[in-house]
Amino acid sequence: MLYRKFGKTTENISILGFGCMRLPILPGGDPTKIDEQLAIELVHQAIDKGVNYIDTAYPYHGTGMASPGQSEPFVAKALKNGYREKVKLATKLPSWLIKTRADMDKYLNEQLARLETDSIDFYLVHAINIQLWPTLKEAGIAEFLDQAIKDGRIKYAGFSFHDKLDLFKEVVDYYDWSFCQIQYNYLDEKFQAGTEGLEYAAQKGLGLVIMEPLRGGKLATDLPADVLKAFEQADVKRTPADWALRWIWNHPQVSVVLSGMNSMDQVTENLNSANEVEANSLTAKDVGVIEQVKTIFKEKIKVDCTACGYCMPCPEGVNIPTCFSMYNNHHMFGKEEAYNIWLSPQQKASNCVECGLCETHCPQGISIREELKNVKAVFE
Repeated sequence: MLYRKFGKTTENISILGFGCMRLPILPGGDPTKIDEQLAIELVHQAIDKGVNYIDTAYPYHGTGMASPGQSEPFVAKALKNGYREKVKLATKLPSWLIKTRADMDKYLNEQLARLETDSIDFYLVHAINIQLWPTLKEAGIAEFLDQAIKDGRIKYAGFSFHDKLDLFKEVVDYYDWSFCQIQYNYLDEKFQAGTEGLEYAAQKGLGLVIMEPLRGGKLATDLPADVLKAFEQADVKRTPADWALRWIWNHPQVSVVLSGMNSMDQVTENLNSANEVEANSLTAKDVGVIEQVKTIFKEKIKVDCTACGYCMPCPEGVNIPTCFSMYNNHHMFGKEEAYNIWLSPQQKASNCVECGLCETHCPQGISIREELKNVKAVFE
């Protein structure tokens, strides 16, 4: 297992981290019913082979964002019998539930109990965005983190992020963070924080944790035939997952890449990759192969939406950027099931009344009303 220095901290972290959001579950599809026997085997195998970063969060493996899930209690079980001492434990403050300073202490103390630990090594403010950030600042997030570090409940403070680059830089500059967590992969170089945010945070001395390296598995399985053909041109044959992880680890700014592994094959494959990949180790031909793959994917994009959000808010409630993102995913990767799971009826394309207000603000000049009809035809 290879390790990297974690930003300005003194910690050395395995370049592969175990993400506990997509653990194997028992038959029936209930996310709260973790297959604990198999999941513990996976976690222990990863730790035994050198993984020392375990990531969970308050709502993981639950029924919704407002209630506690089963991931944290599972992690407590998995880290018994000496395993807690072998790893650095990361979990996250449920920022969307925070209204007051007292709320912060309430949830942290609850999480310490759920995780059966006296201290959390890496504590993140979860999923910061433009809606949550003002409330967190006003409620005293900086004071809370300072106090939690001082009294030993947490060792290092960080944040995870889901919004635009300008806000990301503001958040980085607001507090003396030790680390941050962003979505990053070879198709998301300009998404949310993106490469510019990655480099900005690294220059400030923050450790970089990468989530969604495989885009929820889309970059690992059932890839289009032309993408697979491009990968086959490389001198060394690798799986699509291996290519995606290597591309991220090639960036020296990256500290650790999280993978939500739910089978022993996935654990084994990712461990093998994490034993080899140094920063700046991809050859020019390797980089060229990935560039070709990126080009193939981008040619499949139907709507050239950058998710800038200038079209929002829609007066009827349509979530235009998400509609286009899922529509593009459908054409790049095949069947897209998230549309009817994550979008409310009001947010769907069919709620568009064709007022055209969005098109007056779109810097890309997209015919939004016509494209929303195409989204509706595919998903509804």
